Amino acid sequence: MPDHENPDTAPALADRTVCVAGLGVSGPPVARALLARGARVVVVDGRDDDATRAVAAELTGAGAEVVLGATPLPEGCDLVVTSPGWRPDSPLLVRAAEAGVEVVGDVELAWRLKPADQVWLAVTGTNGKTTTVRMLEAMLRADGRDALAVGNVGTPVIDAVLPDADGRVHDVLAVELSSFQLHWSSTVRPHAAVVLNVAPDHLDWHGGLTAYARAKGRVFARGTVRVVNTADPWSVRLAEEDGDPHTPLVGVGLDTPRAGELGVVEDLLVDRAFVADPSSTAEELASLADVRPAAPHNVANALAAAALARSIGVAAASVRAGLTAFVPEPHRIAHVATVDGVDYVNDSKATNPHAAAASLHAYRPVVWIAGGLLKGADVDDLVAMAADRLRGVVLIGADRARLREALAKHAPDVPVVEVEVEGPAGNAPEGHTVMDAVVAAAADLAEEGDTVLLAPAAASMDMFTNYPERGRFFAEAVERRR
Repeated sequence: MPDHENPDTAPALADRTVCVAGLGVSGPPVARALLARGARVVVVDGRDDDATRAVAAELTGAGAEVVLGATPLPEGCDLVVTSPGWRPDSPLLVRAAEAGVEVVGDVELAWRLKPADQVWLAVTGTNGKTTTVRMLEAMLRADGRDALAVGNVGTPVIDAVLPDADGRVHDVLAVELSSFQLHWSSTVRPHAAVVLNVAPDHLDWHGGLTAYARAKGRVFARGTVRVVNTADPWSVRLAEEDGDPHTPLVGVGLDTPRAGELGVVEDLLVDRAFVADPSSTAEELASLADVRPAAPHNVANALAAAALARSIGVAAASVRAGLTAFVPEPHRIAHVATVDGVDYVNDSKATNPHAAAASLHAYRPVVWIAGGLLKGADVDDLVAMAADRLRGVVLIGADRARLREALAKHAPDVPVVEVEVEGPAGNAPEGHTVMDAVVAAAADLAEEGDTVLLAPAAASMDMFTNYPERGRFFAEAVERRR
C-alpha cells in the first residue's frame, strides 16, 4: 500500500502543551490520544453543565487539565486542536492565531499520528457522505481488506489511527469528512477522494458558498486521485482547480461512461476507469438491483464508493458483494410500509433542500411532508423542480410559511395541508403525536400507487430532538395505520 506519511509533519508531543478546544464528540478522544503521546493536555469548554462536568471528570482522572465556563489560551501553549464546529473567529482561536500558535482539527491530528502505510479513502459533500463511506467499507471488507468507516459514522478518526488493546491498526480507512474538518486540515492527503456534491449549507460558518465549497475542495490534496460527480458543477470545478493535475481524474455519473469514468449502461454499473484499456474495455461491477434503494442519487453514491474502492485494486466482484451486504442507515429514503396501496418512505435525514430534491426525484406521484427549520435556505428552486411530481403537500414546522409561499407560486393547483402543534411533538399524548395528524392528512391526499414521502428539506429542532426522532415518530405513526 502507498506510503502517504510525511515524516516532517509527525509531531513530537511529549511534554508539549496542547490545548483541546471543546468537549464535544471529537474532544475527549483527541485528549486521550494526546495524553497517550505524553503531551500536557489542557481542555477548555465554555459550557459548565452536568453533562460537561461528567466528561471533564473522566479526562481529569486520565491526567488532563480541564477548564470549564471559559476558553483561555493556556500559558505556554504549543498547539491547539479544535473541535470541528468552532468557527475561525472564536476568541480562543483568534488569540492562538495572534500568538502564532498552530490550530488544527481532529482529522489533521489523526493524519499526523497515523501509521505510514495506513491508506485513507475520503468522502465529502453536502449530502450522501455517510451512505457512501458505509458502502465503501462494505466493498473493502468484501475484498478481504482490514477496513473501517470513520468520521461522523460512529468511530472518531483519531481512534482509528492508534493501536487498539491488541496493538492492531486498520489498514484502510473510509473517512467521512465535513467542511469544518477540512477547513482545519492542512497536510491531509488521502490516496483517493470524492466530492459528492455541493449545495448551500453551513454558510453562516464559512461566510458564503464559495468558501464552503473551497473547504470541501481541500480533500483533493497533492497526490490524491480525484473522483468527481460529473453531474455536479462544483465537484468537477474543485477537482480541476484545487486538485493535483498530475493525478487521475475519475468521473462518476448516471450516464453511459466514457473512458476514465464509472457509469450506468442499461441496468448495470460499469467501470471504464480502473481497467486495462479504458479506451476500449469496460468491466461490469454490479446491477441497479444491487443498490438499495436504487434512487438515482443513491446509485451515484454507489458509483463513487466503487471508484474509491477500485482505486486501490478492489475486485469487481467485491463491489457487487459489498453493495449486496450494505445495510442503509436509518431515516435515509427508508421504505416504512405499504398501506392501502400507498408507499410510506422515511427520509427524515433530508435536512436541506438539496437532499430533499434528490429524494423527491426518486418518486412520482408524491404526497410530500415538508417543513421545519430552513436555516435561511431558499426553497423556490426545490418546489419548482418538484411541482409536477406532487399529489399533495403536508407542511409542518416553524418555517412552513416559506414553503407555502413557494408552493403557491410554483404549484398553485397542488392541495396543501398545514399541521400545527404546540411544543415538541414528543410531548404530545401517546397515540396522538403530531405525526399521527401528519400521516392522517397525507393518507387523505394520497391515491393508490402514490408515495407519501417525509423529506422535510429542513432541520428538526423546532419540534423534535433531532432528525432520527422525527423519522421514528413518522414510522410509528405509519405503523399505527396498518
